[in-house]
Amino acid sequence: MKLNKKITAAIAVIVIAACAGGGWYYHQTQQQAQQAAAVETAQVERMNLTSKVSATGTIRPVDSVEVSPKITARISQVLVKENDRVTAGQTVATLDGKDYQAKYDQAQYKVTNTRLDYERYKMLYDQGAGTKQTLDNAEYEYNTALSNLTAAESDLAETTITAPMSGIVVGEPKPAGTMAVQGNSNPTVIMRIADTSQKQIMAKIDETDIGNIKVGQDATFTVDTYTNRTFTAHVSKISQTDTSNTWDTNGTSTSSSSSSSSSASVIYYYVTLDVDDPDDVLRLGMTARVEINTAEKEDALVVPIAALKTNDNGSYVLRVNASGQTEQVPVTTGIYSDEYVEILSGLSEGDRVSVSYNATSKSSSKSSSSNRRQGPPPM
Repeated sequence: MKLNKKITAAIAVIVIAACAGGGWYYHQTQQQAQQAAAVETAQVERMNLTSKVSATGTIRPVDSVEVSPKITARISQVLVKENDRVTAGQTVATLDGKDYQAKYDQAQYKVTNTRLDYERYKMLYDQGAGTKQTLDNAEYEYNTALSNLTAAESDLAETTITAPMSGIVVGEPKPAGTMAVQGNSNPTVIMRIADTSQKQIMAKIDETDIGNIKVGQDATFTVDTYTNRTFTAHVSKISQTDTSNTWDTNGTSTSSSSSSSSSASVIYYYVTLDVDDPDDVLRLGMTARVEINTAEKEDALVVPIAALKTNDNGSYVLRVNASGQTEQVPVTTGIYSDEYVEILSGLSEGDRVSVSYNATSKSSSKSSSSNRRQGPPPM
């Protein structure tokens, strides 16, 4: 009886130990499976690689003008409306000219009187009956009246507003009855005229990418209203100063608050791109999401960016040999794309490298890659 109890106890211990061992083995197997899923290998291969810089910008006309008055007067008539096409020199609005007409009439009357006085004093002087000083004073008054007449005539002419360039009236002009004020700092804008046949994009590129941008580079962009259409553009100008002129500590545009925070903020530069829009479908002010081609390499030797690691000595990868062991191999890199990096030295085509992913999925596209570095938020 006691023997049976001992056998039963021994069997129970064996069963418990087997279960514990099985559980531990299952746990280890699961851990290894998870690690294997997180770490993969990739083959060093060749492909056509394209590096791109992404940014956002605004569609605007190459040529545009604000039509403002050179005198202060109430708008009498507006002869055009939004979207009308105008030509240079065309009358687009008139101002109330009653006061300026009165000033012109007075100036003309003054010229007539001072001319008669000057002619009379000259005749007396020629006859020896007048003084040279009196004649000089009369001549001065006459010349001053002529100058005032010219100014009054010019002001009266400014009551007729003409288009300074050919183009389209963009936006609603100011209505008749509005007081149009002249000025250098804040004049009244009666209307805006733009040549919409030629457009450009003013994009912001951050300082980490601006060194890769060159005049003449090709670009593509999209706008929200044409989701399935891609437009082309070309870099035409790169600003030499950042958008806020943060370097100009003496400039009026830099405040003490902006100067103190400039070191912590991202520095952007304006890049101008000429737009190809033969169908004239793009509208001014649209937000363009631009991708500028900064570098291209055919048949480049590449590895996934996820395989690239860095330490104090530079970049390296973990090359996997035939037995599955890894070795650290220093590499020299070239251009980057969205998923791949060019390897200039350190690896050969066909090598396998360890690739670590934090994400659970990755793109499978391999024909071409693009480096879409993030630009500023949409403007």
